[in-house]
Formats: sequence, structure tokens, C-alpha cells
Amino acid sequence: MNNITFLNPNFFWLLLLLLPLGWYWYINRKNEKVPVKISTVQGFKNKSTLLTKLYPLLFVLRAVAFAALIIALARPQTIDKSTKSKITNGVDIVLATDVSGSMLSRDLKPNRLEALKKVAADFIKERVDDRLGIVVYAAEAYTKAPVTSDKNMLLNQLADIKYDRIIQDGTGIGVGLATAVNRLKDSKAKSKVVILMTDGVNNSGLIDPQMAADIAKEFKIKVYTIGIGTNGMAETPVSIKPNGELEYKRMKVEIDENLMKSIAQKTGGKYFRATDTKRLENIYDEINQLEKTKIDEQKFVQRTELFRPLALLALILLLIEFISRKTLFKGFV
Repeated sequence: MNNITFLNPNFFWLLLLLLPLGWYWYINRKNEKVPVKISTVQGFKNKSTLLTKLYPLLFVLRAVAFAALIIALARPQTIDKSTKSKITNGVDIVLATDVSGSMLSRDLKPNRLEALKKVAADFIKERVDDRLGIVVYAAEAYTKAPVTSDKNMLLNQLADIKYDRIIQDGTGIGVGLATAVNRLKDSKAKSKVVILMTDGVNNSGLIDPQMAADIAKEFKIKVYTIGIGTNGMAETPVSIKPNGELEYKRMKVEIDENLMKSIAQKTGGKYFRATDTKRLENIYDEINQLEKTKIDEQKFVQRTELFRPLALLALILLLIEFISRKTLFKGFV
């Protein structure tokens, strides 16, 4: 019954007529029989027959037929809805993630890198109609995952990101951005976006960040920049102990916000500052809303009419009532 609807539901108001009709029949049920006057009814006592008991069914048949006819007039239908979607403005996105040692600072819980991975994973899951890629950088940069629509592969590669010192430590914002731009420059998508994340100041790499921003602008790639780190001091790794554990000290958080704002402004993006995990989640939610994928959706509706069986039922019940009244109950008094 969940997928049944009625084209003319106002006809259901006619069902209220059954109430006065039923009441009228009830108070006049004894007058339906032709009265016969006889001197005594002694011989008729306790002579109730099956026809006597079935006689009220004539009214029931007529009432059910009336109700079925009203429901038929209301035009019950089953509706089968289907949609066909076509992406008209897909978005290609590259997440450029800083993996320098300072990303292990504990001002975000459990640390900046793990908090970022969790929030980025949720972002990837929500971009169901888009392609994404992942670039990681420190003093150098490389592509962790090419731009793809394979979300499971992206999530696996994202989970695999860690501070492993495979690439030289440092913060090369320019090489990170340039590598991300290189992944998108040949994209045919209507919208191309880099989400560039760092927690420090550019101090490494062979490419100037402003030059990388100019290249992004040339290829019409929008860059959203995110500075990760609290205001003030944070527990930051400064060395590795002999047992392999990291040694932490409270250090001042320094982010080149002017550079990040300049990159975003130059490419038509926006700069955000994530001072805690909640703020980082809100930033990704905002970017998610800013970079919407336009989808054309065509809806197809198939209706199946159900009034015919009800109309046929009403006709059959009226026919049974008419025939019964003219045959079985013709001489009924």
C-alpha cells in the first residue's frame, strides 16, 4: 500500500453518505416487507429461516458496491518513479597535504596529520560524483593517488599517509602546489580545485609558492588554502629519542598566513585557519558547499491504474443484489 496514490481523493467524501443511508435502512428495515394482517401469528413463532437471516445482506451488498464505486472514482494508482542523472559540471579535486614532522604536533587530536586524514576521508566519501587525487609534500612532493573516481582506492591511500621520512623533511609549499597543479592541468572537468594544507612556513623546495600560484591561475585551477595549527603554543616534535620515540616540546605555532591568503586570492579560492579539529571539519564542510557538482536529473513516472477491478467489483455486487432480490427474495415478506 505504500506506493498507492489517488488521483481524485476528494471523492472519498462521498463515503460519508453511507452513514445516513445505513441509519435510514436501520430504522426502516421492518417496513421493507409488505405487511400481512392475520388473526394470529402463533403458527409463525420460532420459524426463522435462512432467508430471513440473509435478507439484510442485500443492503450490505449495495453499500459495499457503493463504496467500491466511490474508491474507483478516486482513481487509485501505483506509481513507479525512476530517475536518470547526468553530471553536467563535474569537479576534479586534489588534496595537497603537508606531511612534514610538525604535522605530528598535538594541538589537534591525536595530532594534526591524523585529524586531517579523518576529516579528509569524510570529505572524499561525500564527493560521490567527483574525481579526487592526493599529493603529499614536505621539502619534496609526490603523487600519492592520481585523480580518480575510485573512492576505495583514495581512502586506502589516504589512510596510508604517515610521517615516514621517505622524503626530506621541511615545508615546500611551492613544490606541493606545483605537483597538485600538474595533476590537474590536463583535466577536462568544468571545475578544477586544489585544497592546499600546511602548518608552517615555506622553507624548502625549488619552486616559489607565488610562481606555483601563477601557474594554477593560468590553468584556471582554484586553490583553497588551509593553515593548520592552534594560536599560540603547541606540543611539537623536535627530535627522535634513541628508542625511536619522538620527543616533544612546546613550540610557537608559525603559519605564513599572508602567503596562504595570497595564493587563495590569486586563484579565486579562499583561505581558512583550522585551530582545532572541529574547525577543520567545518572548513571542509564549507568547501564542500562552495564546490557543488551540478547534476541534471530527469524523473520518469509510470502510473498503473487500479480503478477497473473496483468498478468491476461494484458492478458484480449490484448484479448479485438485483438478481437475489428478483429471485430468492422475490416473494419474501
